[in-house]
Amino acid sequence: MRRRTLLAAAPMMLVAPHVVRAQAKPEKSKVILAVGGKSALYYLSLTIAERKGFFKEAGIDVEINDFQGGAKSLQALMGGSADVVAGAYEHTIRMQQRGQDVTGFALIGRGMQICIALRNDVAARVKGPADIKGMKFGVTAPGSSTNMLLNFWAAKGGLKASDVVAIGVGAGASVIAAVEKGEVDGVSQTDPALTILTDKNLVKVVVDTRTTKGNQEVFGGPFPAASLYSQSDFIKKNPGTTQALATGIVRANQWLQTASPADVANAVPEGYLLGDRAVYEKSFAGVRETISPDGTMPAGAMENCLKFLAESDPGIKAGSVKLADTWNNEFAQRAAKRS
Repeated sequence: MRRRTLLAAAPMMLVAPHVVRAQAKPEKSKVILAVGGKSALYYLSLTIAERKGFFKEAGIDVEINDFQGGAKSLQALMGGSADVVAGAYEHTIRMQQRGQDVTGFALIGRGMQICIALRNDVAARVKGPADIKGMKFGVTAPGSSTNMLLNFWAAKGGLKASDVVAIGVGAGASVIAAVEKGEVDGVSQTDPALTILTDKNLVKVVVDTRTTKGNQEVFGGPFPAASLYSQSDFIKKNPGTTQALATGIVRANQWLQTASPADVANAVPEGYLLGDRAVYEKSFAGVRETISPDGTMPAGAMENCLKFLAESDPGIKAGSVKLADTWNNEFAQRAAKRS
């Protein structure tokens, strides 16, 4: 696990549906935030909020703990070692099914931004998802969103999750290495790793959710991807802190709407470029349209996510899920108005 301390925050006003304050200050001066695979473009807004000082300007100090995948960061939240997570919105639904109250409050991605790709020699013999039985796929971490998309695609071919092997390979250079060494038959991954693999002609993409069109084709509309979420009790007790976090992310989202690919590459740590600045810039340009412009949840997006989960995981009982309890739009809406 890598640790980074980032300064974070934003002036805030009213901050929860039940709390009204003008210029509310963060209740906590320091927040521990967990994320899984921070170098991925999936979490770009988090990195921009950190590097551009948007959290600091909101008045909060954020320590970022970077894990291998989203499932690990969720564990950190539920285990008490993190206050907030930058992770897939779908985790809020999963936790509700387990009797845990977790709520999202600032959207980073309005498209999944994950692809499934097969090694070229494997792709030649795969006509559809039914043909991947027994194959090994590199995901960020077992149980993460990359794993869930793999399960979703496998189900389209009549397969169970246990019919394919998900191997945690992280989200950066280790992904390319796993393919080059033949350790996996395919991957379910994010950019920039995916673009590097395709530019090297090592894989063939079979499912692509990096564009608005791709999400429409796969899910029927926008899909809530990375977001900030926390235990509902934390949000209720710390509305000013929650507002500061949301403000930092919304400002980053807004900056990314107009930043040039070169500006973005210059803003992130050198290691995130994976040795190829041009490919990183190309990757960003390819996913920009799926970055939320304002941090709010689009209409129909939560429903699309629930349908996706129900089709890929028999343990999700869609009829018992209260989607309204998994998301609070007010923090992002307030942040967008103030920006």
